[in-house]
Amino acid sequence: MRAHGIVARIYKEWEDHPLRLIIILAIIVRLIAVFFSKGFGWFDDHFLIIEASQSWVDGFDYNKWLPGSEGNTGPTGHNLFYTGIHYIIFKFFSYLGFDNPQGKMYIIRLLHAGLSMIVVILGYKLTMKLSGKKAAGIAGLMLALLWLFPFISVRNLVESTCVPFLLWGTYLLMNDDKKRNLFLHGLLAGLILGMAFCMRFQSMVYIGGIGLALLMLGRWKEAITTGVGVVITAFLLLGTIDIYIWGYPFAELLEYISYNMHSYAEYTTGPWYQYLIVLSLVLIPPISLFLLYGFFYGFIKDWKKYLLIFLPVMLFLVFHSYYPNKQERFILPLVPFIIIAGTAGWIFFQQHSGFWRKRERLNQFSWGFFWVINIIFLLLISTTYSKRARVETMTYLSKYPGIDNIMVENSNKSGINLLPMFYLGQWVGYSEITNVRPASDVADWYNENHLVEPDFIIFEGENNIENRLSDVQKEFPDFVYEATISPGLIDRILFWLNPINENQNAYIYRNTQQHPHKIE
Repeated sequence: MRAHGIVARIYKEWEDHPLRLIIILAIIVRLIAVFFSKGFGWFDDHFLIIEASQSWVDGFDYNKWLPGSEGNTGPTGHNLFYTGIHYIIFKFFSYLGFDNPQGKMYIIRLLHAGLSMIVVILGYKLTMKLSGKKAAGIAGLMLALLWLFPFISVRNLVESTCVPFLLWGTYLLMNDDKKRNLFLHGLLAGLILGMAFCMRFQSMVYIGGIGLALLMLGRWKEAITTGVGVVITAFLLLGTIDIYIWGYPFAELLEYISYNMHSYAEYTTGPWYQYLIVLSLVLIPPISLFLLYGFFYGFIKDWKKYLLIFLPVMLFLVFHSYYPNKQERFILPLVPFIIIAGTAGWIFFQQHSGFWRKRERLNQFSWGFFWVINIIFLLLISTTYSKRARVETMTYLSKYPGIDNIMVENSNKSGINLLPMFYLGQWVGYSEITNVRPASDVADWYNENHLVEPDFIIFEGENNIENRLSDVQKEFPDFVYEATISPGLIDRILFWLNPINENQNAYIYRNTQQHPHKIE
């Protein structure tokens, strides 16, 4: 009876205050991700943001982005605004004397989780405008609980952090209040959309779609003021930074455009339909197919109502589908918008479909299948410690002060994984042994340059480990086994599915000449 009463109370809360319940669920799963989903997801969200900003605080330029750094030849095409925000946060931590890397990342993840709540709240309200309470409830739940969202919501990933501002600006422009001040309304929307551009440059494709849609709707005043707002934000947050650093505005943006025009083929490429497959899988079929159908159906039935979402999304999708460099995360900003417009269009279609009115069980089964699979993925992904072996290796070594050099051995391949020095708390040099640079060559290099041997050697992966260890100890005999750091469950699964995901055991060996005793 008590369980029945709880269910009844939840049902009543859902009927009376669905958004409140959605917000509570969204907060819960994001807090889980804040505390349990440690590490980093991709190269960009750590090495381009966290390593760079913390190194600036410590008087070092990890990526050699700034003038005066050895090896820097000018702008590198990177977003100094978003990295600069983290610099300010880490500088504040330094002022407080707070220097625990994992502790700092708890706060960073919490801040990003809070930012992501804008997507949940405004996504619900935007769907309500398009279709009503039923569609808004479904879209709100998906925005709160889709398996990937809590994980990416707490990452330092520009593809994720630009979304709240894109959605916020879109929401403002879809306000149909006849009494609104067109000038101020468009300007505010532009200022907010400009924030998305400052987070991720490719957002301009979506923002351009917004402007084009406004012109097609005859709202030229708002189109102009929105554009003005975007330019103002871009100049204040990007232009002024570049003027201060490089002496002229938008130096990094211009270099970014130039680099991508000439170097696009150096990265992952794929077929034009790759992102359609990604969207279909992320949203879990068959529901993903329903939402994609609803996205187009809603626009066809009432194009004026959906245009401010449909056109920007389509331009963004076409641009990235045409551009050769294809990585799954590039298309992530579209997922919330497809959920919003797709749910609204699908519910409208169902309500007018004789087929679906007669097949309520099929509908319930489809959604039931979606939520079962989604919850399983949600629990796994939201609690995964991504890149655990690499992070914990540096955390383990951080207890040794005064490290001068670390060697990484992976003679199974031609390169090594970058070490996340942020978690080491020291900016040290490191050398590498690979299948094109054997241990004997590295030993000769140390001798020729009169360098002290490395403090530690990290062996990546267990494949052929005995022979690799033997080769290294012939050249560096003073090393003894220290510890083994293992990857997390999801990391191991990803490596098993595709070895390109470098998530393997890390074997740490200590130089007894530099560090005679193991520190517990």
